[in-house]
Amino acid sequence: MAVRRDQIMKAAIHHLNENPLASMTQLAEAAGVSRATLHRHFSSREELMLALAHRAHDRRERLQEQCGLAAATASQNPKALAEALDALIVGMIEIADEYGFGLTDYTLMIEPELRRRAEELEARELEFYAAAQRAGVLRADLPVRWVSNTVYGLMATVRESLRHGDVARRDLPRLLRATFLEGAGPERGGS
Repeated sequence: MAVRRDQIMKAAIHHLNENPLASMTQLAEAAGVSRATLHRHFSSREELMLALAHRAHDRRERLQEQCGLAAATASQNPKALAEALDALIVGMIEIADEYGFGLTDYTLMIEPELRRRAEELEARELEFYAAAQRAGVLRADLPVRWVSNTVYGLMATVRESLRHGDVARRDLPRLLRATFLEGAGPERGGS
């Protein structure tokens, strides 16, 4: 039975999350194929990494569409913005879990098409966060790029927590919502 490109990519994703510096030989072993088979699909490690990065961008774009990001942004409706924000934050858990190895791989941002796609996806999210700030869903006193960078940082936190087994997967949505929306400071309340 012929090994499909998609099977190799899935195995590579899994292995790269364990060892982001894995060689082509290690990735071939992880996929259960010979190096020659791996090279028939991807001529180099760089080509494989670029394919995986495009796949991650595709997934992020689908998430934005599934969350109704554009419609919520255009509506300026606080309820629609809050629902889309929740869906986006929770949906990013899957992306951070699956493509976590790429979150801190700055070499992937050298490729012009990847950089363009990343900037386009981020621009949509920045516009969305700004709309959420104007609607009172998010704090308006924070720079919108700070909000975006905070979400990105939390995705790296998700990846590390899952990798180290520090947090149960089922607790991630609650922890992510609380950390993003309420912060890590002590609870404030009447005393």
